[in-house]
Amino acid sequence: MDYFDVLAFGAHPDDVEIGMAGTIAKLTKLGYKVAICDLTEAELSSNGDTTTRRKEAEKADEVLGVKKRFNLSLPDRGLYLHEGAIKEVVQLIRMTKPSIVFSPYEIDRHPDHGNCTKIIEEAVFSAGIRKYSSSLNYEAHKVKNVFQYMINGFHKPDFIVDISETINDKQLALEAYESQFTPGESGVVTPLTNDYVNSVIAREKMIGKEVGISYGEGFMSKKPLLLNADWLL
Repeated sequence: MDYFDVLAFGAHPDDVEIGMAGTIAKLTKLGYKVAICDLTEAELSSNGDTTTRRKEAEKADEVLGVKKRFNLSLPDRGLYLHEGAIKEVVQLIRMTKPSIVFSPYEIDRHPDHGNCTKIIEEAVFSAGIRKYSSSLNYEAHKVKNVFQYMINGFHKPDFIVDISETINDKQLALEAYESQFTPGESGVVTPLTNDYVNSVIAREKMIGKEVGISYGEGFMSKKPLLLNADWLL
């Protein structure tokens, strides 16, 4: 099994792209190996279906240079903190051995996003415990850092990644999810079909303005970040 530098988790296909597609594109262009894991197939989404969503995710992966995408097929609207879900994530973390893990910011209008992060936090901790067992006996793995990205809403980030050169990649990745962001003739109107992509791009522009760049993606960290001295100048 290939190992990855970054493993980004989302509750549904498109969560990771909404929150950090620009950062993923930046990382893959720099040669880092990035994988995405969707906990559910978003089978309860108002628009589209799981087959369409899978194809849209594959298209977004191509845009961003994502090496591998996983789906744990946990139940949509059934993401709760229980041992089965935690063990599924532990197994994947031990199998892929990422240095950095990303998950949604816990404050979000959609409960699945916050619940996703609760599962990821528990799994990251358990993945590093040697005596903790999952269904497959991969050796324990300690993740170096865990960061959270924003999906819905605008929050003050702990740090910002400059995505000025990859904002177009982000827009293309989001536009790959046509079933979610354009209602179509047979679709229904949802918050995602109401100019959502443009609002995400506008948010990244506002975040960028906070630090004097064109576009940025904001992230949260539960522990302090260590900066090299030369980064301060």
